[in-house]
Amino acid sequence: MRNIIAAIAMLAAAPAMAQDKMTVLLDWFINPDHGPIIVAQENGYFAEQGLEVEIVPPADPSAPPRLVAAGQADLAVSYQPQLHLQIHEGLPLKRVGTLVATPLNCLLVLEDGPIKSLADLKGKKIGFSVAGVEEAILTAMLGQHGITLDDIEMINVNFSLSPALMSGQVDAVIGAFRNFELNQMDIEGVPGRCFYIEEEGVPSYDELIYVANPDTMDVDKVARFLAATEKATQYIINNPDQSWEIFAATSTELQDELNARAWVDTLPRFALRPAAFDAGRYARFEAFLKDSGLIDSINPVDAIAIDVTAQ
Repeated sequence: MRNIIAAIAMLAAAPAMAQDKMTVLLDWFINPDHGPIIVAQENGYFAEQGLEVEIVPPADPSAPPRLVAAGQADLAVSYQPQLHLQIHEGLPLKRVGTLVATPLNCLLVLEDGPIKSLADLKGKKIGFSVAGVEEAILTAMLGQHGITLDDIEMINVNFSLSPALMSGQVDAVIGAFRNFELNQMDIEGVPGRCFYIEEEGVPSYDELIYVANPDTMDVDKVARFLAATEKATQYIINNPDQSWEIFAATSTELQDELNARAWVDTLPRFALRPAAFDAGRYARFEAFLKDSGLIDSINPVDAIAIDVTAQ
């Protein structure tokens, strides 16, 4: 008996096994798009995987992929369209997982405004925030209706997409997220309507992905991170109300109508299998960018993404 008691005492006195540390840079301030990451943290799923994860919102939204490429963080939340371009710029990055598995981007107009179809945009003003991919997306969408970029005026409204539309500064905006801007406009009493890009000639893609530097990443840690976020996603889908309460409790800034609505609209878009990889989706978008003139050559899929579960 004494030996048993002594053994228990030794176990109690032994230090806890050290957890592997990871730094994950977000693409923006914390919002419902990041639900699986926050719930995995709050429910202890990272700890179950032996991980201590530091979640960092960026001061500069364009910086996270470059910081990961420079070896200053393990993972960054980023966007599939931008990843293609960044790889062609020479950044050592690859997609290692998916957070939001459908486009969120849409072309947004006023619900009661004069734009009833994309053909009505001829001669009109379209606001945008980030040049490059948005122009390729607009070219594809408008081209189906006989309109070119020469037929419209593009105006950089910085990141004030819905305010620019509601104030009449522009007739439409591209780059609006359907789970946020639509709800924001409805709350403010100026309802909007989306033209969904994947229904208008643009190949579907993963909106939010996890990217890593393939030369420096720890594949085992990344796989465990994805396993934890998969468990969190399953919890969210099975317990939408409870998971919202867990998520919102992390910050008073999240506890408003906009975030509550966005949470509901984002749930069906989370990747149920974050590590799963659709090679055809990445090949098609690479070809789309080449056809749009944004890249000069086509990279093979294995230069863009990696399946960490197969390593």
